[in-house]
Amino acid sequence: MPRCLVLDTNVLVAGLRSRRGASHRLLELVEAGEVTPVLSVPLVFEYEAVLKRQSRLLGLTLGDVDGFLDDLCVLGERRLVYYLWRPTLRDPRDELVLEVAVAAGCPEIVTHNVRDFAGSEQFGVEITTPRQWLTKIGDSS
Repeated sequence: MPRCLVLDTNVLVAGLRSRRGASHRLLELVEAGEVTPVLSVPLVFEYEAVLKRQSRLLGLTLGDVDGFLDDLCVLGERRLVYYLWRPTLRDPRDELVLEVAVAAGCPEIVTHNVRDFAGSEQFGVEITTPRQWLTKIGDSS
């Protein structure tokens, strides 16, 4: 059974920027069906805005970004967010990530900015980096 995770936008950026590293490995696990990303429409729009803004840096065309997001949406599990707890975190864009995790009952958010999610513990959501998460599941790739 695939593990559900909510991925912060910075994990997608890092995973697309370099084929080495924990973020890219996490994207490989998503592609292999071993990890199910939990998504919401606002979160996917956030992914799209950031990835398209950084597409040149990532060496991607806008079409590549659209294709990547289409694949992510097919592989992911969409959740509707009916309730908001804002403000809980310092950054409103991080709220999108937390709201999806809580709505889905997903116990983990993977991010490179662990400190930005201070306050999420009140919802029972664990915050880890990609490397910490891979170590936790025993993936040493």
